[in-house]
Amino acid sequence: MHPQVFQNRKDRPPIGPSMLTRIGLRDFVLCARPASSPSCLLHASFLAHQIMPSKKKPTAKRKAASESPSDNEATESAPKRAKVAKDSPEPAVAANGQPTNKALPVNIRFPSRIAGTVRLSTWNICSLASASKKGFKSYVEAEDPDILVLTETKVNDVPVDPVLTSRFPHCTWAISAKKSYSGTAVLSKHKPLSVDTKLPGHPDPSSVKGRIVTVEFPGCYIVATYVTNAGQGLKTLKEKNVWNEHFTTYIRDLDKKKPVIWMGDLNVAPTAIDLANAKSNWNKTPGYTKDETEAFQNILNPPESAVGAGKFVDVWRQNHPEDKHYTYFSYRFNCRTKGLGWRLDMFVVSERLVEKVRMCEIRSDIYGASDHVPVVMEIESDIVTGS
Repeated sequence: MHPQVFQNRKDRPPIGPSMLTRIGLRDFVLCARPASSPSCLLHASFLAHQIMPSKKKPTAKRKAASESPSDNEATESAPKRAKVAKDSPEPAVAANGQPTNKALPVNIRFPSRIAGTVRLSTWNICSLASASKKGFKSYVEAEDPDILVLTETKVNDVPVDPVLTSRFPHCTWAISAKKSYSGTAVLSKHKPLSVDTKLPGHPDPSSVKGRIVTVEFPGCYIVATYVTNAGQGLKTLKEKNVWNEHFTTYIRDLDKKKPVIWMGDLNVAPTAIDLANAKSNWNKTPGYTKDETEAFQNILNPPESAVGAGKFVDVWRQNHPEDKHYTYFSYRFNCRTKGLGWRLDMFVVSERLVEKVRMCEIRSDIYGASDHVPVVMEIESDIVTGS
């Protein structure tokens, strides 16, 4: 825009805030008075600060970019609504090899399941009510799992949802004693032989409510968990250790009866490769402490003192020994775009089941309905159906 030059002072219109906004400070200086006038420049500078204050905002103090989720994380700043992408271009990829999309693709497609298998899926949905507004059911329809485990459902009553019940006639919802907190569900096309929502021997049954569902099938037990968190500042690490102690005994006892598929949000990053910033988080952040990682390793490879205890296998890690892929990306600090995450959602199976597993993958592009992404596994059908 070029300044308009007025020949006489009386021809100039009055200069007000709207005029400054329209013509800009530079043009105001040029047209209001001769540019050589120091008083003009000083006056313009004063007006610029009064009428057009700086838009620069104070910089907020940053926390560590790679954060572990906690049971209190619902209070963090997160997008009010993750909109479904308007188109489905090839997603950008972060340095760790995972996509960086922040909304679910419009068209969700997966390969057909391998013949003779059942498909199992686990997903921390960070509130069923919220995820249902952001594409949750589109994922379920596309994945079409035989058994779906949901964690952190945050439901207060058994949901009445014809879309889910028509697809999964056998549903078990473990609901927390605390309102809108934790929550675990097993939705199945196959009828289980038995169902339990307790952790035997735990001294505080109310703290267990909403965190575990065990369903028995002819060929296995499926144990679905939303494992308790060690808390910000590790303030509840002692409670986490109590959980680990009793859960370890429980899963070993089940394994002596039938092989076990343990799935869900296990709330532990087993090794340094399972989180983006391992060194800075070690023994400081819930999910990556000496107590938690050792408890997990003692389930996979029991010590000699655990006489008769069978081994377990972290299926995805065994199939992807070098990949730094994650299942959780905090909404904070643009972690998704930067590929800064944690691998917390898993399938852990009795060692004797490993040869029956035909596929296990992280659904890395299913992000936006939750701050977690699903993990799926296909295993030979007889393990669930018995035939």
